[in-house]
Amino acid sequence: MAHQLMTPAQVADEYGIAAQTLANYRWQGIGPAYVKKTPGRSGRVVYRRAAIEAWLDAQTVQTGGAAA
Repeated sequence: MAHQLMTPAQVADEYGIAAQTLANYRWQGIGPAYVKKTPGRSGRVVYRRAAIEAWLDAQTVQTGGAAA
């Protein structure tokens, strides 16, 4: 189900990232990739599960290595 589409509320429930945080990330251009299903400022936004997983993987910090 890598192509499963999730609403911000579903992402929040499953991954613990608040829907408002996701909205802030979209505004700042730093969050996971998303799909805008309808045009305009208040258009409906969904996330692909694979995009959330990939973004989380990219945010993972490995410990025990050289100093950052």
